[in-house]
Amino acid sequence: MSASHPVYSAPRRPGLRVVHEGEELGSPYPKASLWMRLGARIVDVAVAWGLHVVCGAAGGVVALLFLLLADGMLQGQSVGKRIFGVKVMHLPTQSAARHRDSTLRNAPLALIVLLGMMPPPLGLVAGLAGLVVIGGVEALRVVRDPLGWRLGDTWAQTQVVDGKVVAGATVAARTPVAPARVPGRFLSAARVRRFRTFKKSRRGKPCASR
Repeated sequence: MSASHPVYSAPRRPGLRVVHEGEELGSPYPKASLWMRLGARIVDVAVAWGLHVVCGAAGGVVALLFLLLADGMLQGQSVGKRIFGVKVMHLPTQSAARHRDSTLRNAPLALIVLLGMMPPPLGLVAGLAGLVVIGGVEALRVVRDPLGWRLGDTWAQTQVVDGKVVAGATVAARTPVAPARVPGRFLSAARVRRFRTFKKSRRGKPCASR
């Protein structure tokens, strides 16, 4: 198992936990068929190209947005993944990937499109170079990694699995995050406001008589 990403195993309670070095390695889901993933990717690229052609001047931006968000459109499935029966799962919550997860896992591939959008002839050269380097690294990881993780899957903590394996977990809800500060991370501005409002409301309440 590659040491470049955390590994998950199925715990006794619902959800997943990070497996530390020396513990049992594994995943709740088997690796999906590479041929099914390849077919799904070809369909998605074809759809993105069609959007690029149809949308005229804005076609590049529309195609880029589609590639970024595709895996969160149909409960963890893009158009191609729906056709070929594979699905993107968010491992820590065992739920279908959402738009944020899709954006993170597809960011390396979207970078290839961004390079190709540079003014010609630089765009053509940069796009081809990005396709060879980034696409080659991602393809190599998919083939060699035991879970089929690309670099984007490492960032998003996702895994592409056979849709039949997770047929009963397609609408699994994610556990809400408590409004508490996590060491080493920052709360979002909205969460900070909600937390402060909650504290003020608690201060204003009279204490119960003893």
